[in-house]
Amino acid sequence: MIYLTRLNGERIALNIDLIELMEERPDTIVTLTTGKKLVVRESIRKIREDIIRFRKTTNTNLKP
Repeated sequence: MIYLTRLNGERIALNIDLIELMEERPDTIVTLTTGKKLVVRESIRKIREDIIRFRKTTNTNLKP
């Protein structure tokens, strides 16, 4: 899971396996496999970095 921030400042934990699509317009919209859409403050680049860091810590013995 990674942590994201909604536009109203609320922090949420997101299961990264549910991410289907991400768009920046200019806010970042994360579309889940369920069809639900989340609008968050983080950029796609930041989300991608968080996903890579999470995968490294859970799938290997590498440090983040």
